[in-house]
Amino acid sequence: MKTKTLIILFITHAVVGAVGFAAGIYVLPILIAPEAPSASQVESMAAGAQYTAEFRQDLADSDFLHQGEGTVTVGDTAITFMGHISPGPDYQLYLSPQFVETEAEFKRLKNTMVRVGPVRTFDNFVVPLDGSVDIDQHNTVIIWCESFNEFITAAQYR
Repeated sequence: MKTKTLIILFITHAVVGAVGFAAGIYVLPILIAPEAPSASQVESMAAGAQYTAEFRQDLADSDFLHQGEGTVTVGDTAITFMGHISPGPDYQLYLSPQFVETEAEFKRLKNTMVRVGPVRTFDNFVVPLDGSVDIDQHNTVIIWCESFNEFITAAQYR
């Protein structure tokens, strides 16, 4: 084979490999996600919540791959969500004392936040709170992707 043909083959195979790898990172969390809680399960857990807020798609660092939209409730025993967030790996739910909507703000304030737990579903979720978390010391719920240090969405509840 000619050198030019080998170079073209190498480049095209590398591109296909990179696209396949990226698609795998996007699709794998969807494939391994547990079944999302039903609307009635979320409503039941949200019934005693003290606060309600909205995840919106129009935040500064949200884009079509990193965003969420729906209603989040914050109570003493759980944080619930009814809506949809874009799929991804290693999502974590945080409570923050200040509203943030960018990666830079999140990184700057991360040491003041409380990590509540993992978000494993992308349509509706319930994340239990342990008794050590004081929701009144915070005012914002944030979903953050730990694997890629990506801001997903946030909602100010107070």
